[in-house]
Amino acid sequence: MSTLASLSAAIEARDPYLRGHSSRVTAYAEALARRLGWAGQKIEELKLGGSLHDVGKMSVAPHILRKPGPLTDAEATALRRHPAEGVRLIAGIERFRPALPYVLFHHERWDGAGYPTGRCGREIPVEARILAVADAFDAMISTRPYRPALPVDYALGEVERGAGTQFDPDLAILFLETWSAAQVEGPPPVVAAI
Repeated sequence: MSTLASLSAAIEARDPYLRGHSSRVTAYAEALARRLGWAGQKIEELKLGGSLHDVGKMSVAPHILRKPGPLTDAEATALRRHPAEGVRLIAGIERFRPALPYVLFHHERWDGAGYPTGRCGREIPVEARILAVADAFDAMISTRPYRPALPVDYALGEVERGAGTQFDPDLAILFLETWSAAQVEGPPPVVAAI
């Protein structure tokens, strides 16, 4: 998958704060999906979707991606186009088609207040609902240009508080259980798994 590796490298080059983000999100999402019983081809599609979920940021101006303060309304609108732009970039590549629900819908919210379509609840593909929890969690515990990384305990609390509003409530709770199980069974979770 040299095309995939090239795309990931290009995204990370445009925004150094995303370095490793896709691989961590993919690992968190995979751990959650495996708890749901996913295996085989479904896991391979998830890995592809996790790797490509932010590919649309290739179309976002670097000064927006790296801005150290709050975004203007126009900048926020430009950033919120990245899911649709990602679909535009990969839709014509046959082997990337399984990634489309991950790319397009990963910023939708359970309560319908997300983007780009405003879907809610189970209207959001399960693939994107899984990725949404993993993506938000990694964003919180990662340094961003506008704030330092948040403590893991705080981020876990935000996932719990977001259950039923931002996140699918069942998946949010399962994510917390998955994280907790990993904490009990071994060293603190890192990129490899939660």
